[in-house]
Amino acid sequence: MTDICSLSLSELARKLQAREISAEAATAACLDRIRATEDRLGALLHVDAEGALARARALDAEGPDPNRALWGVPVTVKDALSTKGMPTTAASRILEGFMPIYDAFVVERLKEAGAVLLGKNNMDEFAMGSGTDNSAYQKTGNPWDPSRIPGGSSGGSAASVAAGQCFASLGSDTGGSIRQPAAMCGCVGIKPTYGRVSRYGLIAYGSSLDQVGPLARTVEDCARVLSVIAGHDPRDNTSDPRPAEDYAAGLADADLKGKTLGLPAEFYGDGLSPEVRAACEAAIDAAGRAGARIVDVRLPHTDAAIATYYILAMAEASSNLARFDGVRYGRRAADVQNLADLYVRSRSEGFGQEVKRRILLGTYVLSSGYYDAYYRKAAQVRRLIRDEYNAALSQCDALLAPVSPVTAWTLGSRNDDPLQCYLMDAYTLSLNLAGLPGLTLPVGLGADSHMPVGMQLIGKAFDEGPLLRMGRALEAALPHIGMPNL
Repeated sequence: MTDICSLSLSELARKLQAREISAEAATAACLDRIRATEDRLGALLHVDAEGALARARALDAEGPDPNRALWGVPVTVKDALSTKGMPTTAASRILEGFMPIYDAFVVERLKEAGAVLLGKNNMDEFAMGSGTDNSAYQKTGNPWDPSRIPGGSSGGSAASVAAGQCFASLGSDTGGSIRQPAAMCGCVGIKPTYGRVSRYGLIAYGSSLDQVGPLARTVEDCARVLSVIAGHDPRDNTSDPRPAEDYAAGLADADLKGKTLGLPAEFYGDGLSPEVRAACEAAIDAAGRAGARIVDVRLPHTDAAIATYYILAMAEASSNLARFDGVRYGRRAADVQNLADLYVRSRSEGFGQEVKRRILLGTYVLSSGYYDAYYRKAAQVRRLIRDEYNAALSQCDALLAPVSPVTAWTLGSRNDDPLQCYLMDAYTLSLNLAGLPGLTLPVGLGADSHMPVGMQLIGKAFDEGPLLRMGRALEAALPHIGMPNL
């Protein structure tokens, strides 16, 4: 069973189609792995063991289907994604016990492709955090060292993949929430171009920033899952009409010869820790030896990205979370005196500290007298940031940059300083402002912490195919960090 869990998704898929492994055996192996590791990790808020095994047995009875790319593959999804008949809470008490009556678009796609859904991953409450330690239910540990964070807000998804609990997971990325935990847990994650994957059924945080994407163990695995979940959805008015591609096609022959990779100078400044810098420099050297031409580029407004992002994201959060009022669904305070008391008490009891902080700040920047000074100005700077990315990408095929200035820190060590946590997103959130795709892959282990270090390849809008091919070539040029010994 352990041997099954050490396979990549692509290897498992081939064995499933050849009937070398049954869907039930793969599912049982993952459930055994969950039972063996979950008390140390806390990566899952809900496990549907009975339902997963029943689904796997039904698939085995039907037989392998070469037209279903994920036939029999056990997966998990972040608890921000709606799952019919399975609890969906966004790791918040205000949605405790909520059972959706429909699946998110991406969950529909997973099921159509033959995947077996094992359960729902822990996350920062409403995706607001960088360590998966803002969950209302439990903290999640990093598989490489459970006393450290797995990253956030999709830390449960990254931890499950890295620990071998599943073969892929879906997360959401508002300001780096796929890429940062993928980097900190030593797996691969991609934030697609805004509009490439439907947000239908995703519990919203920042609607102009959120994007669903896969986390897996290899670039090929991510490409396979992205091929399944990408595509137009008429239920999401921000969904791009372009048809989905087979992103896994051509990966085997990918190389970096003739490719130009840009290094944004602003991402390699004094804030980068020595061990992360060393791992990144080794990866840049490896890319050069593999045939890539390395050039320097500039993104002058990078220093304004954190302020811009948090103004816009918190404003959108304030609007989006207004729907959680104790009236239609979710937590409702008992023994209330009137409607105002219902609103105040339900929201005060249901939301955690970080969520309340962001709602308050978002409401402030949208209020009369402050809208022009904050929100409008942030929207203008956002356009400058996007233009700078496009200008930099006109000089090269992709940008290559660190994901986090540090490796995973100790659980709870930064909870008393939210500003310090916000600064940890300095290398990821500008990409969400620009709406461009970013692929994170592991490049080594930190010399001091012995924790994974990740780098991100940033591409042009809707260029996920070329980005994944470059990522696969870079992956082949780098040493394999292996799986954690959990």
